[in-house]
Amino acid sequence: MQSLFPLFALLAPLALGLVTVLSIKQSGRRPRSLLAVSAVATYAAFALAVCAAVFTAVSGANTSWVFGINGIGLSVRLDALSVIMFLLVSFVGVIVVRFSRNYLDGDDRQGYFVGALCLTLASVMLLVLAGNLWHLVGAWMATSLSLHRLLLFYRNRPVAIIAARKKFVTARIGDACLIAAAFVLAAAFGTADISELLTAARAIGDGAAPTGVPIATLLIALAALLKSAQFPAHGWLPEVMETPTPVSALLHAGIINAGGFLVIRFADVMLLSAPSMHLLAFVGGFTALFGGVVMLTQTSVKVSLAWSTVSQMGFMLLQCGLGAFPLAVLHIVAHSLYKAHAFLSSGSVIDIARSAWLPNLNVKPRASHLVASLLLALALYAGIGRLFGAFTSDALAVLSLGAILIMGLTLLIAQSMTGGSRLSVVGRILAAAGSATVAYFVLQSAAVWLLTPSLPPIPSPDTSDLLIMGLAVGSFAMVTVLQVLAPALVRGPRWKAARVHVANGFYVNAMFNRLVGALQRRTANQS
Repeated sequence: MQSLFPLFALLAPLALGLVTVLSIKQSGRRPRSLLAVSAVATYAAFALAVCAAVFTAVSGANTSWVFGINGIGLSVRLDALSVIMFLLVSFVGVIVVRFSRNYLDGDDRQGYFVGALCLTLASVMLLVLAGNLWHLVGAWMATSLSLHRLLLFYRNRPVAIIAARKKFVTARIGDACLIAAAFVLAAAFGTADISELLTAARAIGDGAAPTGVPIATLLIALAALLKSAQFPAHGWLPEVMETPTPVSALLHAGIINAGGFLVIRFADVMLLSAPSMHLLAFVGGFTALFGGVVMLTQTSVKVSLAWSTVSQMGFMLLQCGLGAFPLAVLHIVAHSLYKAHAFLSSGSVIDIARSAWLPNLNVKPRASHLVASLLLALALYAGIGRLFGAFTSDALAVLSLGAILIMGLTLLIAQSMTGGSRLSVVGRILAAAGSATVAYFVLQSAAVWLLTPSLPPIPSPDTSDLLIMGLAVGSFAMVTVLQVLAPALVRGPRWKAARVHVANGFYVNAMFNRLVGALQRRTANQS
């Protein structure tokens, strides 16, 4: 019974695939029966995810084959990582499909949209449940191809077409990297079963990795960077705003996390190659800073959220590069829930802003306020962190990532002190900052506890890791200072000139547009 139970998890993507099949036969402006079936399918998928989580908690990790020949086939892997992602995807799916019911009400192609949306959800579920390399590669490619249909839902919008083309080119390069990595890993470890592969990799420890493993880890890192829209292949993500809002929510809350999931799934293998980990940390950290700075200059709510996603994915891959895999999983979950809510409520941003407290951005901050804010943030972090035993561990990666949390708290507290804010406002902000710090340590401890059986412990940093940590903390500190000082500098002529270049992402995306256009013209000429 236990070995067969994981197979029931496949009923979730199967039910969503059935909705896609039914959508092909649907016509009319409001396919009521299809909407009802899609709602039932998503709720059923979430219920199956809950059952899978309970089963895994009771019985432990389990891999079950559905069918296969010579290690090639369909298999399900249930462990702490896969059930967390399964729960996350199915929960977001329920919300997005329910939101689409009213969002596209009356659209001629509503049935097609619901079918494509459910197909994409099914592909992502198959990806997070994959138990062998070839199952994972197939689901990885299916996720990208099904998303492509959604990105081109409005085929008469040129911007949507250009963004979809760029995404298609980037995704195909990532597919090639992952396929090559799968072949190398299967040859190096003599198996395509992910569980057996990870067990063998963990047994190696500090020993010499099998031939080809460093190349495979580099290919996995490249596939992850491309999938998660990292610099310099990030330009398509802020441009896919021409799609319906539910697509943006699903993309930014779920699909974009696939790169991070891939690295975390093969965490034991990735730790066998320090250069690949350093690549993830360096590119991810730079993209986090780059996306965060560009986000500050955007005037569109949805575009600003897209740049935020670019930055957040970079930070998540920085965590992976430092070996803090449980924290990266926590980041994925928190970011997904936040970003799904942010996109689906983006139409109400004006009402939300009117009812919320906002800092006075026209007042130049005082140096004393910055110093006081930093000291208060340090006191909160150190005091609460000591209660959770954060400083008894030698995991410097966790402390360096926590230092970046201090930057955020410093910014929040400093803004509350601007413009002669009332003491009650400052008090509420301090209470909120304290609550956020407590939540950080509680969730961090819970993530480590839940994922310890599935993921390797955070490794001790080497010299390169320490250098990357120092660069990350110092760079985020500079960005924090920039965020505090930017309101006072915004009227200066130099800042106005620089803002134009920053808002355009320093034109990196324009060069990518030219490349894609050249490839498109060459393909058209050859045909």
